[in-house]
Amino acid sequence: MTTKPKARKFRIRRTTPTPSEASARVDDALENHARQSNSPAETGTTAANSARPMSAPPPRSEATSEASRPDRPSGSDSPQPIARSGQISSAAEVSASTDIDDIRKEGLTGRQLRMARRLAQKHGLAPTSDFDAVRLLRAKGVDPFQRSNFLELVQPGEPTTPGETQVQLPQTVAVPQIQLPATETMSPAERRAQEIMGIQRDIGRRRRRKLMLLLSRLAAFVLLPTLIVGYYFYVVATPMYSTKSEFLILTADGLGTSPSAGLFSGTAFATGQDSIATQSYLESKDAMLRLNEDVGFMDHFSAPNIDPIQRLDPDATNEEAYKVYRKYVKLGYDPTEGVLRMELSTAAPAVSLRFSATLIEYAEERVDQLSQEKRFDGLATAEASLEDAKNERRAAQQRLVELQEGSILDPEGEIANIRTLISNVELQLQEKQLALNTQLNNARPNAARVEALRSEIEVLDRELTKQNARLTEATEGTTSLASQAAEIQMAQADLMTADLVLQSALETKRQTEIEANKQVRYLTVSVNPIASEDPSYPRKFENTLLAFLIFGGIYLMISLTASILREQVSS
Repeated sequence: MTTKPKARKFRIRRTTPTPSEASARVDDALENHARQSNSPAETGTTAANSARPMSAPPPRSEATSEASRPDRPSGSDSPQPIARSGQISSAAEVSASTDIDDIRKEGLTGRQLRMARRLAQKHGLAPTSDFDAVRLLRAKGVDPFQRSNFLELVQPGEPTTPGETQVQLPQTVAVPQIQLPATETMSPAERRAQEIMGIQRDIGRRRRRKLMLLLSRLAAFVLLPTLIVGYYFYVVATPMYSTKSEFLILTADGLGTSPSAGLFSGTAFATGQDSIATQSYLESKDAMLRLNEDVGFMDHFSAPNIDPIQRLDPDATNEEAYKVYRKYVKLGYDPTEGVLRMELSTAAPAVSLRFSATLIEYAEERVDQLSQEKRFDGLATAEASLEDAKNERRAAQQRLVELQEGSILDPEGEIANIRTLISNVELQLQEKQLALNTQLNNARPNAARVEALRSEIEVLDRELTKQNARLTEATEGTTSLASQAAEIQMAQADLMTADLVLQSALETKRQTEIEANKQVRYLTVSVNPIASEDPSYPRKFENTLLAFLIFGGIYLMISLTASILREQVSS
């Protein structure tokens, strides 16, 4: 168990000093301060003690005070002030006393006065009182009650020793002012206002200088190039007249046999490839060379009435001319509507109109050539198939005629007649055999009758054999009727097949012609080119504004880059 330490409480009794004692204390403080500032042995500790508050020594007894002053007699009980006559206070002294009186009227607290005294000692001043410290600081241009000045009094790292005695600040006493001649007649407030005005003028002067430098850089790197570009567009540049036209590619009204043809027919997708191909052709070097040969494209843009920047050299290559062609001939394709838009600019309205009409003619020819080869190939194939079918049918007919000429005209009829005759002979032969069998079945047959029947039967057998031989056996130089009938039937079948092939070839040719007509492309001009009366290019204001923005952006980027590099180098 520990008990709290107890200490006795003492009360320090301070008595108010008399005017003579206060004067003696002030004189001692001034002598000590002068001795410390003139002593070379204490120069090492001056820097360390400058941060601590300097004040007059604590009050001493009368004996000590009297012993330390050699100019006073030691036997006197109390010091007597020496009367002075003929002393006149200067205007600076009167002003100082007036300032102190004004400071007293401000109602400053004891803490503010102590902080002002410490700050005055830090600045190397020798105030006689706290109010004098405030006056001296203000005369020097330092605000004693500013927060930053309070923080400067605290210096981290200042060594303190346990045996070091703390300097006790004395109480403020009324002492007579030291009368010194004044060299400045301006009050601290006026001096402070003058210094602030000088700082503001310096800041304004630097701002004006920086602003002038900025304006000069902007004028040199932004405004001057913009003026040059504007002068070119407004004065030097040759006006260009543009001619606009629109055209689209259509197909035949008939629908195709395939489902996909019926699905996309009548839409922009049906002619999308043809439109893109036509646009590519009009933007190609081939179209430029053809336009140059027909209407003199390079000669027009090499004329001396065009400004030097847009003018084409008379001996320019095709690549340089093609760059100019791509610059002044602009084509666009809208896939949703299937419309081709063309804008052509030249130095004369009539020339622009003529160039546009010529390019539209080139487009029509190109559209006709896109499907021409395919249509011609289909028609040629159909016609060749028809010719082969005709030749085969002609050959089959000729063979049938030759077979009919070399044999019986109608083998089928002849065979039918022979078969009818054979049937009759067989019927008679059967009747005769029945009659013979009847005679032979009698007990006493008639010999003559029997012999006659046998003779008739033999004749009928020979006739039947002869007719059968006519059907199956060949004679000299000819074939049998069955062979002739079979050959004629084959020839007739070949003829029928040739007829079917010929009919199919005719149908194929007719269908091919219909499909070829469906594949035909038509270029329809929806907006005809019309000569312009006013120039369309250059757009003077827009181009000048764009040049200003470009130069401003370049200057801003360069300035930011330089600032970043300067900051990196300085850091």
